[in-house]
Amino acid sequence: MVLSKISSQSDVSVHSTFASRYVRESFPRYKMPENSIPKEAAYQIINDELMLDGKPRLNLASFVTTWMEPECDKLIMDSINKNYVDMDEYPVTTELQNRCVNMIAHLFNAPLGESEAAVGVGTVGSSEAIMLAGLAFKRKWQNKRKAEGKPCDKPNIVTGANVQVCWEKFARYFEVELKEVKLSEDYYVMDPVKAVEMVDENTICVAAILGSTLNGEFEDVKLLNDLLVEKNKISGWDTPIHVDAASGGFIAPFLWPELEWDFRLPLVKSINVSGHKYGLVYAGVGWVIWRSKEDLPEELIFHINYLGTDQPTFTLNFSKGSSQIIAQYYQLIRLGHEGYRNVMENCHENAMVLKEGLEKTGRFKIVSKDVGVPVVAFSLKDKSWGHDEFEIAETLRRFGWIVPAYTMPADAKHITVLRVVIREDFSCTLAERLVLDITKVLHELDALPAKLLAKTYVQSVENGKINGTVEGKNGTVVKKTAIETQREITTYWKNFVTAQKSNRNKIC
Repeated sequence: MVLSKISSQSDVSVHSTFASRYVRESFPRYKMPENSIPKEAAYQIINDELMLDGKPRLNLASFVTTWMEPECDKLIMDSINKNYVDMDEYPVTTELQNRCVNMIAHLFNAPLGESEAAVGVGTVGSSEAIMLAGLAFKRKWQNKRKAEGKPCDKPNIVTGANVQVCWEKFARYFEVELKEVKLSEDYYVMDPVKAVEMVDENTICVAAILGSTLNGEFEDVKLLNDLLVEKNKISGWDTPIHVDAASGGFIAPFLWPELEWDFRLPLVKSINVSGHKYGLVYAGVGWVIWRSKEDLPEELIFHINYLGTDQPTFTLNFSKGSSQIIAQYYQLIRLGHEGYRNVMENCHENAMVLKEGLEKTGRFKIVSKDVGVPVVAFSLKDKSWGHDEFEIAETLRRFGWIVPAYTMPADAKHITVLRVVIREDFSCTLAERLVLDITKVLHELDALPAKLLAKTYVQSVENGKINGTVEGKNGTVVKKTAIETQREITTYWKNFVTAQKSNRNKIC
């Protein structure tokens, strides 16, 4: 099944301006060509097309790292041909992954003994990490139910409606009911009280988000843990917690170390984090850490004697590159606690610069929180001008900025927001420049005749200069029809333009 979308209906050919000196004939767009072409031509053809992509560092929609130091870039290129799964052939790479797992486990306060090894694995991202954690919860719940002689065919998981789509994928792919806590205006994360109310004997875990993708806010994992402890005491269940720290896992330990969200809470049994977000590595690496060996059922771990040695593996795929694992180890030892703290503090400070700049315009309501992922999410206060957040996002692209606009999930769908993710490579100067460009965009949109007319008309109705209603039969007040309103707007606009011309023609 082809999931890609063809951008052009014609399959005539692919042309390249400069490659024509190497290739005189074009080749098909969606079929493999019959003949080879020079390497210079292949490079130039692809390079020409990629020029139309956006600039990654101006892509403020993405949490994913877009810059690393040249030394790390070199390590990545030197190891790009290593298959991570060949553990016997690349034992040092395997050792580096194990070191990363243990460093991250200690960062998340896993209850490890002096010489005890942490339980975890590197993944291609948090999506795979969540699938693995979810499978461990499901299998452990099934084993317990079977031992008690109870049915185990209707597992469910409780989350907020703000979860990333990978949770919906897990539920659908592995036949687990997804019970979502709905959001509400001005409260865009999961309510722990409502979440615990939804827990029943078939709940395999409650998933809390440390850094919502909607507005960067941290959910209250401590309150969730305390409420769930009480419910487990009363019910006799042992419902656990998984923390999806994809975005916040490398932020909270350095900016708010006193915040309890990790393995310091007894019901937190596993945590996932994205190395390619605030772990500061290019796309393609994530981590999942379990509290102890008991939280990862042994039957899920495969032992493969494939390339000369016993290879324990718990992944959804087999082959994958080693580069991102090595890059993660580089960042952990290169930066250390001090370096990560400096980077995260800088990101947070730049987020505050952007937030304050937007507030000074007087046009936006900030929906993100100061404690959370360095994200600034904001929406228009006054939409009577006739334009919305989607138009702002579209117009910003003319300045090179990629800023997403989207509506909130169920029960808050009437709220539309713009969101800017502050990464390591987004400087204070860029934050100030973005505010200036957003202000320019607002002025441009405000000055459009259709927008100006809409604003003027609304103000005139509010001031009583234009009557938006007519008197119907029996003295009832009836709202004017669309055509009547349009005619009145047109008349008002003509009068407005005439007055403007008259003012310009006056002799001072």
